[in-house]
Amino acid sequence: MNTLTDRYLAATLRSVPAPRRDEIASELRASIDDMIEGRTDGGQDATTAEREVLTELGNPDVLAARYADRRLQLIGPTYYLLWLRLLKLLLSFIPAIVGTIVTVVEAAEGKGFGAIGPGLVAAMQVAVQIAFWLTLTFAVIERSQAAVDLPEWTVDQLPDAPVRRNIPLADTIASVIMLVLTIAYLPFQHYQSWVRGTDNENIPILDPALWSFWLPALIVVLALSVVFEVVKYRIGRWTWGLFGVKALLDLAFAVPLAWLALSDRLLNPALAERLSWVADAENREGLGLAIALGAAVIVVWGLIDTAGKTRRQTA
Repeated sequence: MNTLTDRYLAATLRSVPAPRRDEIASELRASIDDMIEGRTDGGQDATTAEREVLTELGNPDVLAARYADRRLQLIGPTYYLLWLRLLKLLLSFIPAIVGTIVTVVEAAEGKGFGAIGPGLVAAMQVAVQIAFWLTLTFAVIERSQAAVDLPEWTVDQLPDAPVRRNIPLADTIASVIMLVLTIAYLPFQHYQSWVRGTDNENIPILDPALWSFWLPALIVVLALSVVFEVVKYRIGRWTWGLFGVKALLDLAFAVPLAWLALSDRLLNPALAERLSWVADAENREGLGLAIALGAAVIVVWGLIDTAGKTRRQTA
């Protein structure tokens, strides 16, 4: 006879260790019979009593997990907070770094704005891999017999009270986007510029000889500026230390740029073949001077503005 109790026992026992099934079956059946008998003694119908008892016992898979001392969660409360903290930390910068590297490499190969797609795909793939392997690692630790000693929580771990953020997120996003676009344009113009040769070949705007040192150095400065923008936003306000770092980064970019422009080493000499006005030495000197002055004005104005913000926010 296939009763509800028989079906409940079968569903429970299939998930418990085989050596304990007979013991658990006898114990569980006796408990169910006692509970049903208690209800029928009170005048309840046996069929109704059986259904209510089994409903009260709950899902047989959950009951079996209790008998087998088996966890029903992938990561339990012991390790969950540590897992979540590490996951947030790793996802906060590794996918972005990988995506940026892939985008720059793809752009350097002449794919232009088509390099953005592979960069985004690479970032998402890295994020999925991080989440998978970190979760798998903690799931294995959760189910291992070896205990992991985690540091006890203390009041010293309390974060600082939130302060009013003086650096808007929109400004940070705009700055990062401009810096990334500048980084991408440097290799992009080497393969796809608006100047074409007599045989329709690409003529880079910047002197290709600069790739031996100066352009990679400027890209490094721009990449550090991206990191600076993120750090600045995380801090939430200007400090004199941040002001000093910004001044160093601005000068590290503007001074070489101005020197290259004034020494007529910035632009590609091949431009003179298609742009007659570039062939004139005076025009090149005037353009170099304009670039150097423009860079100087932007740096000076930016530092004056930043100094004012720093003074107000540290007062």
